[in-house]
Amino acid sequence: MYAIAEIERAAQTFLIAAEESKRLPGGYMSLDWTENGKNKEGIIRYFPAGIVAGISPFNFPMNLAVHKIAPAIAAGCPIILKPASATPLSTLALARIIAKAGLPKGAVSILPMDRKTGNLLVTDDRIQLLSFTGSPEIGWELKKQSGKKKVVLELGGNAGVIVSQTVEAEKIIDMCLNGAFSYSGQICIHAQRFFVHADKYEQFISLMMTAAKKLKEGDPLKADTKISVMIDEENAKRVEEWVNEAIKQGAKLICGGKRKGNFYLPTILTGTKAGMKVYDEEVFGPVICIEKFRTFEEAVTKINDTRFGLQCGVFTDSVKELNYAFKHIETGGIIHNDVPTLRFDQMPYGGIKDSGLGREGVKYAIMDMMEAKVLVK
Repeated sequence: MYAIAEIERAAQTFLIAAEESKRLPGGYMSLDWTENGKNKEGIIRYFPAGIVAGISPFNFPMNLAVHKIAPAIAAGCPIILKPASATPLSTLALARIIAKAGLPKGAVSILPMDRKTGNLLVTDDRIQLLSFTGSPEIGWELKKQSGKKKVVLELGGNAGVIVSQTVEAEKIIDMCLNGAFSYSGQICIHAQRFFVHADKYEQFISLMMTAAKKLKEGDPLKADTKISVMIDEENAKRVEEWVNEAIKQGAKLICGGKRKGNFYLPTILTGTKAGMKVYDEEVFGPVICIEKFRTFEEAVTKINDTRFGLQCGVFTDSVKELNYAFKHIETGGIIHNDVPTLRFDQMPYGGIKDSGLGREGVKYAIMDMMEAKVLVK
């Protein structure tokens, strides 16, 4: 089910790029604002920046790669894309399709490679832009090595969700469950930290626990499977270690907390706090923390109390609360009455703080891949 949805999104991303290619920016300006500018005018056009290097992750192996490929085609930039070593097959299949589409040879190159070889995409001065999606630790290190090239980083987060007193908890549980456990939590905008008003807290925990225990486990190739294995056993063991460590530090296990090979049960914790990896870091697994707050301002402070700032969700029926959230929350995106896992492919997408640099979303990626040039006449 998730894979089919991803392919549909990838096709939509190409369509958005095709539409945006029809309206690449340009401009005209009069220059006679000063005496020296009399009888002069400026014409502004945008030109391809040059070769783009893209490095994409395993968790959305098609669509996150397409978010680099489609804007590059629209901007007129050749692109070399390194897919994740664990999941190269979908982009290689895409390359065969692109090869039949009539693009000039070399316009799109999909090159599976190890990390050492891939690092040449970062350090080679013949490449004008690096677009990386992956972990913060690797992303910021690559930026240090990238020299003078432009860099766009789409990194991770520990996305927060606020559930206001104004909301009926039972009406939002399905959305929250999807944000918490879809793709086994292996999404950079995975809903990880839930902050629920004290009046709704016990009810919300009960509803989430009941719903999480009903999630159908099984083969990811079956359409009715809702949660399945993680990418590998190493990451499942890491999640297990983080949860066990949090419990030793005082967190309370509501449900889950067990591993079977690559599979980790949907897990809910409460009593979590700063200093616990499951709270501070990007867990990238099927684990969530649910904590309470008493004032909306307190909830916003908790959302911001992190080194990350990608997206967050705000469930509220109060315009005052929503406006306060938009003004004060330190993230690249705020999703009203839904989880931070929601993304539309045409919207500006990216984070602040350790969550990234620059924005994707097709139009915004195209602009990063172009350079303005002015002709003064």
